[in-house]
Amino acid sequence: MTENVVCTGAVNAVKEVWEKRIQKINEDLKQEKQFQKKLVRIWEERVSLTKLKEKVTREDGRVILKIEKEEWKLSNLLKLTHLDLSMNHFTTIPLAVLNMPALEWLDMGSNRLEQLPGTIERMQSLHTLWLQRNEITCLPETISNMKNLGTLVLSNNKLQDIPVCMEGMANLRFVNFRDNPLKFEVALPLSESTDEDEEQELFGLQFMYTYIQESRKRAGIRFVYNRDIKSFLFWGNTGVYI
Repeated sequence: MTENVVCTGAVNAVKEVWEKRIQKINEDLKQEKQFQKKLVRIWEERVSLTKLKEKVTREDGRVILKIEKEEWKLSNLLKLTHLDLSMNHFTTIPLAVLNMPALEWLDMGSNRLEQLPGTIERMQSLHTLWLQRNEITCLPETISNMKNLGTLVLSNNKLQDIPVCMEGMANLRFVNFRDNPLKFEVALPLSESTDEDEEQELFGLQFMYTYIQESRKRAGIRFVYNRDIKSFLFWGNTGVYI
């Protein structure tokens, strides 16, 4: 009876030893697989960095990453808040940029944009948009749905008109329509501000409101917008609408 007990204890001890060895082997295999994956990832990153280096250039002391017509996954940058794509050859705002939910600041100046997509209203987080020195001929009415937009720079484009709907953009604080072939010439009232302030305002918000009023006047429709109560009053050949 005693011998059987000793034998059973020895078997259990051997079993425990082998279980520990098997566990150790499994852990080693797991670590080896993780190490192999890490090596593969490091290699892929080195390859990517090599490709990236080929796309990086220096111009005027700036480091520039050439991404136009490349495979870079801009759509994966879901937390990006600031993006500078100026001085490239974009003819439209990339779809991936339109779909960046956190983007607040975008510079696409000095490109070849001819128009803005109607879906630009998707950029609900955007508060600053630089579009200077492009070839934009018109603005989509959906731009008025960009509720957080506070700064819009459109100088040196080919705009011929300013959409009436922009008068209702309550958060808009700074605009610039300088050097556009707008079809109406408007005169602003004299101001006592400094020359610099006058220079900024000459084609700024007051200019925009005055231009839109002039546009409505020439169309035979008068329009009043009260920013405090956010109400609109139209009257003309068709009667009155509030």
